[in-house]
Amino acid sequence: MARYSQERKEAILKKLLPPQNMTVAEVASIEGISTKTLYHWRDKLRKEGQPVPGKTLTSDDWSAQAKLAVVIETAPLSETEISKYCRERGLFTEQVQRWKQECLVGFQSSVINTKMIKSQAKADKAEIKSLKRELRYKEKALAETAALLVLRKKLNALWEDDNEES
Repeated sequence: MARYSQERKEAILKKLLPPQNMTVAEVASIEGISTKTLYHWRDKLRKEGQPVPGKTLTSDDWSAQAKLAVVIETAPLSETEISKYCRERGLFTEQVQRWKQECLVGFQSSVINTKMIKSQAKADKAEIKSLKRELRYKEKALAETAALLVLRKKLNALWEDDNEES
């Protein structure tokens, strides 16, 4: 089993990224590495949060995790550094800015969702309390009706016994 240095792995995996955008099969045939190994390396990088291409070739089709990783990586960079970063990965600075805005909107909506969930939970608790109160009332009414029916049957049975004796 061949062992590859980390630098060699990175150089091979860069061929999958823009601007080259080579497929796994192409890189495997050029480098003489099995496609399984390349897929394993790519998946390992993806799990680490690195932006690597998936089944699609365009950067707009990247996963949300990859886009977030790009936003995080470019956050401390200046405009010129962001431009260099984007050129190396085949991105546009506008894409990175849009992804950043989408992340911010997502965080804002999560705060709103949390508030909505809390208010919904409060409303649900009030409804449960009301339904429990109504259920107790109906159970008492049902018990009273059952008791009345039992008494009526007993009364009817008594009257029938009196009619038979007379």
